Amino acid sequence: MAMSITGYARVSTNDQDPTSQVEALRGAGCDPIYVERASGATMERSQWSECNRGLGRGDTLVVVRIDRLGRSLADLVSTLDDLGTRGVHFRSLTEGIDTSTALGRMFYQLAGAFAEYERTLISERSEEPPAGGSVGRRHSQKNRKPAPDNSVPRGTASQPQQES
Repeated sequence: MAMSITGYARVSTNDQDPTSQVEALRGAGCDPIYVERASGATMERSQWSECNRGLGRGDTLVVVRIDRLGRSLADLVSTLDDLGTRGVHFRSLTEGIDTSTALGRMFYQLAGAFAEYERTLISERSEEPPAGGSVGRRHSQKNRKPAPDNSVPRGTASQPQQES
């Protein structure tokens, strides 16, 4: 079976035009190219699903910019993990990422390390009580008066100076 270089282009709204992405992907030798008009906030996208299903060992997925694949670091790392496990290479033209090279694999590993660090911080923050309060108790700041400005002693700022 021949290995494919598959392109994936995505724009978020109907007002945006994917033509420049498609041209860049064609220039990179992509065939087929999947084009999608959908938000990157979720990985549940019809053209992405179809594209992903068609990728196999030795194939390469190419995007113009890494944010075209997904917006969140967690989604990107999860997707790249899945592709790597299946033997699919990944290239991002703008960032120069290519997981078929040693430098590209190193970048991918660094991104994974940062994502793991972020998950750990989120987990730790969710386990500890808020500073100065008990768990489950929140104080509204909405109707509080601002703290007084203690830089000027009371009664001196508004009193006019007397002439001698």
